Amino acid sequence: MNVLRYLKFLLYPFSLLYGLIMWLRNRLYDSKVLTAVEFSLPVIAVGNLSMGGTGKSPHVEYLIRLLKDVYRVATLSRGYQRRTRGYVLAGARSTANDIGDEPMQFHRKFPDITVCVGEERMLAIPQLVSDVPDTQVILLDDAFQHRSVKPGLNILLTDYSRRFTKDHVVPFGYLREGRKGYLRANVIIVSKCPPDLGKEEMDAIRREIAPQPGQQLYFTALQYGQLYDLFTAEPFDPGQYDAVLVVAGIARPEPLLRHLQQSFKKVFLLPFADHYYYGPADVAKIRKELDDLPGARKLVITTEKDAVRLHLLQQEIEAAGLTIAVMPIEISFLDQAGDSFNNYIFDYIANTLISASAEQNA
Repeated sequence: MNVLRYLKFLLYPFSLLYGLIMWLRNRLYDSKVLTAVEFSLPVIAVGNLSMGGTGKSPHVEYLIRLLKDVYRVATLSRGYQRRTRGYVLAGARSTANDIGDEPMQFHRKFPDITVCVGEERMLAIPQLVSDVPDTQVILLDDAFQHRSVKPGLNILLTDYSRRFTKDHVVPFGYLREGRKGYLRANVIIVSKCPPDLGKEEMDAIRREIAPQPGQQLYFTALQYGQLYDLFTAEPFDPGQYDAVLVVAGIARPEPLLRHLQQSFKKVFLLPFADHYYYGPADVAKIRKELDDLPGARKLVITTEKDAVRLHLLQQEIEAAGLTIAVMPIEISFLDQAGDSFNNYIFDYIANTLISASAEQNA
């Protein structure tokens, strides 16, 4: 352990160098030497300062559910690890290979909204508006560091157990940029909080983060829904199982494991890299790991993000005789702050649309 700690400290100079580069880049944007494009439509960015694992997807989904029955909503993501490049608009035949796992998750769960991907947001947004001209609200997924576009509203997530205030820039820590990047946020959400987080600790975290005047601070917890079958999407009754094998290619599977340990006596993790694309050999590995678990009745559970990647291997999974249950995840606001957040979002959108309409009529 001491050797690992020593090796980690050897990375500190590289963190200083990377932090300096990011600081200079941000200064160039702040001083308008580098130009950020603004759009008249409401554009809401959801992102973080860290490398991942803060729960962006369930927060984007919360916004989709909040807005989709009122406005014509579109999501725009980079499409990390997809097999395509450039701007792609999701369609009936799209797969995770085409648009990436998280956008495909949005597309499958919310078929009535527009989902697209594009590395260059400043080019993708005009293309999106051209393709779907009745778009009213755009949600940018994981775009906090993509400063070529200036969103109207910046939502910053930070994990309760790994807050940016206690972290460092990569590779010494997990931050993509220095801590002061939080000053660009309009809304800061401390995610993955314990559901019973008390007011005293909330106040302590508020003092630690020190939101500036005008910045909104909220606390959210994860909520786990009803398991459903990977291929039929039918509700899945877990019944009485001797053991559960969790197949997870996500940044931080620990909260899911803790949740499942409340319902199952024996929970085992088969981890894969974040955004990992499974192949036939992985299906065989899952089958073997499941067979090696103790007990007669054993179940495979995975996340929704993994599900869209595993769905590409339906033939292999069915041939292996595997039944896979999917665990949906949502978020809930603590301290009865959900209405406050919702009203803040609706006020921003309404005011932006009014301003855009006034400009067009001027």
